[in-house]
Amino acid sequence: MKIWRVTGTVVSTNRIAMMDHMPLKLLEDKKNGSPTVAVDPIGCKEGDYVLCCGSSAARDATGTKGYPSDLTIVGILDHWDGWDD
Repeated sequence: MKIWRVTGTVVSTNRIAMMDHMPLKLLEDKKNGSPTVAVDPIGCKEGDYVLCCGSSAARDATGTKGYPSDLTIVGILDHWDGWDD
């Protein structure tokens, strides 16, 4: 798992049917700051620090093994001082 910061929401009007209406969040990595998109089944908001899992664990975390996700948010950190180190 890896810690990311939520920087926004991504809106996609066209999706494959299996994706249903699960929210997509824009995330920032501390190390290189490059943006990426993750599926958000738990309801986080901009500015939250979140834990994500990838690969087959990301698909399982959505609740459906066949879900097309490579990165899924699985937890919101209640407190963490490490981002600005």
